[in-house]
Amino acid sequence: MIRFIEIADKLSAWFGKAFGWLVIMMTLGMSYEVMVRYIFSSPTTWSLDVSYIMYGTLFMMGGAYTLSRGGHVRGDFIYRLWRPKTQALVDLVLYILFFFPGITALVLSGYKYSSRSWGYGEVSVNSPAGVPIFQFKTVIVVAGILLFIQGIAQIMRCIMCMREGYWREPEEDVRETEELLIKQHTAGDQ
Repeated sequence: MIRFIEIADKLSAWFGKAFGWLVIMMTLGMSYEVMVRYIFSSPTTWSLDVSYIMYGTLFMMGGAYTLSRGGHVRGDFIYRLWRPKTQALVDLVLYILFFFPGITALVLSGYKYSSRSWGYGEVSVNSPAGVPIFQFKTVIVVAGILLFIQGIAQIMRCIMCMREGYWREPEEDVRETEELLIKQHTAGDQ
């Protein structure tokens, strides 16, 4: 179980970090659009579509990584008061009743949706540029599969927590900037 959790966490982290670079591409694309629109009075026809596609891809492909790090929203005001074993039991039940049926529906309907889109080479109707969007719809399926894999790892975490009485945390890979600054500041004071 531990090995599967580690593999799922690393897979989710790799995809999350790889697609995180879309933030820079979106920033450059939007900066270009602002420049040509307001300085040269020559707006592009493709900018809005490309920004939607990149943002949607970033959001979808980051879902499994966020799940692996416990970053999704939950009712923490009650949840945090429970013992870890109770938390794990509630999480396990919720994963089985809601998460997996929802993710399965996402993958199956996403597959149907994207295969139809690939079949006729769908392009965006939001702009005259006709930006191809069929490849973007495949992201729905890939993100769903990654979430499904990470969900299995989360269930394994729940089972292990119910047995051991504590949560196995994912390997730390990212630290908040404010944590690093506080650490530097306190080290400088000593």
